[in-house]
Amino acid sequence: MIVVTTSGYGQVNATLTAYEHRGNQWVTKYGPWSVVIGRNGFAPAGAKREGDGRTPSGTYGFDFLFGTASNPGVKYPYRSITGSYIVWDDDPSSAAYNLWRDTRTQSAGVAPEPMYVSAYRYGAVIAYNTARVPGLGSAIFLHVQTLSHTAGCVALPVDELLSLLTWLDPTLGPTIRMGVGASIG
Repeated sequence: MIVVTTSGYGQVNATLTAYEHRGNQWVTKYGPWSVVIGRNGFAPAGAKREGDGRTPSGTYGFDFLFGTASNPGVKYPYRSITGSYIVWDDDPSSAAYNLWRDTRTQSAGVAPEPMYVSAYRYGAVIAYNTARVPGLGSAIFLHVQTLSHTAGCVALPVDELLSLLTWLDPTLGPTIRMGVGASIG
């Protein structure tokens, strides 16, 4: 389990700690590390909306990993971002809302999220809004930190991110728990 927490709403700087379950207890594997989240901090549970600059609170799994760089040896399925035609559909009125798209062969709604950018050298899709409910938010990732905030993702330095991505094992059902005061409890 990965836990990302702040002590209050509106805070951009957060703490990430990764835990492994051994026996009957959680043991720290990585962290605590400083990370950044959405420019407007965490959204309370159920309050995340498209374009609000907030990171959703809650516990989520991971869908797949991706990057503009080659697969670093992860256990999850890995998708390569090979050009500017790879985007994420973040248009709530689109039939492909909250999906990875290749615009050479697929529609991607109005003004999709560019994926061929330095922040996505490596990343993981946080399985948020998997029902693709229009307007509840899209494109929530764990990715490389390039700015002092994100639009709603969790970002950290590349070396720390790579440690997490190569550690995550889909057969163990890893989750990420995010929010104000989040814990493993």
